[in-house]
Amino acid sequence: MGDERATSFGAAADHYEAARPDYPFDAVAWMLETLPHGSRRVADVGAGTGKLTRVLADAPDAEVIAIDPDPAMLAVLRRAVPGVPTFLGTAEQLPVPDASLDAVVLGQAWHWVDPVEGSAEIGRAVRSGGTLGLIWNTRDNRTEWVRRLTAIMHSSAAEVMLDEYGPTVAAPFAGLESQEWHWARPITRAQLHRMADSRSHLITASDSDRRAIHVAMDALFDEVGLHDETTIELPYVTRAFRALRE
Repeated sequence: MGDERATSFGAAADHYEAARPDYPFDAVAWMLETLPHGSRRVADVGAGTGKLTRVLADAPDAEVIAIDPDPAMLAVLRRAVPGVPTFLGTAEQLPVPDASLDAVVLGQAWHWVDPVEGSAEIGRAVRSGGTLGLIWNTRDNRTEWVRRLTAIMHSSAAEVMLDEYGPTVAAPFAGLESQEWHWARPITRAQLHRMADSRSHLITASDSDRRAIHVAMDALFDEVGLHDETTIELPYVTRAFRALRE
């Protein structure tokens, strides 16, 4: 996870929490449905501000911990999802004992992970027959104004990966399965600006580049009639993946 953008999100933790969408419960449940009933020990890795953690915490019988390399993100998570234990760490270096987990899940994070090193380390931490779950929320670019918005903000590393070849996992995980969920949420102009500010491209951009992106966004919003506190439906695709530890 050496890319500067991968560790930049703490600088915009409040924007991330306020503007990024939650994950559909059905998608999260699907990632975990191969686990046996009873106590299920799950680590949310790359947990950020807890967008995925809070859904996991509502899953039946789940004992959830949250792991992230950024203390600023975890500070927001502890306010948003009180009671969930938090730890500093990465997918390549997990602060947990061998075979201590039933599942490891990553939301909006696997594209920052070395898939070979990450799979091996998660395989160390997950029991035999356990699950590696990967999930992303991406805007549905089949809608014209959304496609234009993405062009203005620039595609993220996750969007490029998902569009071009999809995620890969390595030993000891195999048999990667996938599902998609399509949905939408109402969003304001201000929330769209905060969403843009939570993206690694803008966090690491120069002030002039950041201003130019926001000016172009405002021109688009004026064109589609999105003003003040009015809302527009922003369509999403949630893409979830799961693989079993051999």
